[in-house]
Amino acid sequence: MKLAITGPTSGIGAVTFHQLTPICKEVFFLARNKDKAQEEITKLPAHEQSKVRFIYTDFADLDSVNKAALEIQEMTGHLDILINNAGGIFQEKVSTKDGFELTLSANHLGHFLLTNKLMPILLKARNPKVINVSSEAHKAAKVNFEDLNYTHNTYSAFTAYANVKLFNILFTKSLVEKFGKNGLRSYALHPGVVKTNFGNEAGGIFKLFWWMAKPFMIDAQEGAKTSIFLAKSQLPESQNGFYFKNSRPGSPSKTALSKAMREKLWTKSEALLEKYL
Repeated sequence: MKLAITGPTSGIGAVTFHQLTPICKEVFFLARNKDKAQEEITKLPAHEQSKVRFIYTDFADLDSVNKAALEIQEMTGHLDILINNAGGIFQEKVSTKDGFELTLSANHLGHFLLTNKLMPILLKARNPKVINVSSEAHKAAKVNFEDLNYTHNTYSAFTAYANVKLFNILFTKSLVEKFGKNGLRSYALHPGVVKTNFGNEAGGIFKLFWWMAKPFMIDAQEGAKTSIFLAKSQLPESQNGFYFKNSRPGSPSKTALSKAMREKLWTKSEALLEKYL
């Protein structure tokens, strides 16, 4: 099995990486911090470390995402699993070098671009999968497709995050519609409320909520279980495109199931990424 995973330097991404590497023939480790990547890679037994290829990827820089996809394509003829795990919530509005609001770029546009660029080698695998880490926060989404970059409206860290977690589910279902007939399996998941450094970038009421909820949070080992389950399992065709919680099909919001919303998101994403696709 050949695996590519984004955001594997900490939290559930690191746990997922460590749990899946022993059953993989090759692992593409997509991250922006080479020192942190090396730290995680060297935690593996020596005979496992040679399987791992560090690929510099910064989802706030879409040129680097393009380059990462090309590097992977040059290294392998097929890819069995892509886990889109990277993401974050950001207290202040930040615009990337490409002109996109950072939450949108880091959680959705970067993975939309990466997945589409890797699709040719995914579809050459026997049972290709794309796994997108979403969140129950998607149920609080308030999407304005005319102002995804918060050019006109006041930026809200939590709403921006809720929106992109909704996009993760919509994207998952679109992938099945577009590539399921070619054998692609795609799943979205809620990892649980995990006690990691994730909430450190948040502010306001969300940071207060995060601090108050910490005693009730699960650890990264527990939070990674659904990602690992989806990577390892052969699920029935009837569950293709599903949203999972606790390694079982969950119930996303009605908006997450909207065909009109996912079609609008795909069209909008393609338009924003026109120069890269």
